[in-house]
Amino acid sequence: MEKFFNVGKIVNTHGIRGEVRVISRTDFPEERFKIGNSLFLFMPGCKDPEELIIKTHRTHKNFNLLTFEGLDNVNQVERLRGGILKVPETQRGELAEDEFYFQDIIGCTMMTTSGEELGKVIEILTPGANDVWVVKGEKSKEILIPYIENVVKKVDVKEKIIVIEPMEGLL
Repeated sequence: MEKFFNVGKIVNTHGIRGEVRVISRTDFPEERFKIGNSLFLFMPGCKDPEELIIKTHRTHKNFNLLTFEGLDNVNQVERLRGGILKVPETQRGELAEDEFYFQDIIGCTMMTTSGEELGKVIEILTPGANDVWVVKGEKSKEILIPYIENVVKKVDVKEKIIVIEPMEGLL
């Protein structure tokens, strides 16, 4: 079964000409929402996704406004509200060295350079200057690990292992 990745959520319609407001969940909105690209719409309660072809894309405030081929008015797109837009794994772009997709990091086992296992990454927070990886350990305590060069020494997404050098007071 093909794996899909979330790139946005349709939160509302916009105007009467079939535009929808999308909250982006991608670092590459210009690439993901390019005219002619296919997105797959996943609706709550529906088993199979619906393929949508992007007809227009523009930004307005904090939203990406999209129209889709064959859907030209508000009545046709009203049913899309609440849907999740995804792309298949085959459309995932290549990242630069030391860049990772969230879904590749979540589930990785985090260890210290001395070999102590801290737990698994369960969430990634993006509060500001750097990401923070939330690690859940055996003792059910969550540890917040900043994704900075001084701390994170090795990330191996194939082996699902992350090695860190904890700063004083981090653990």
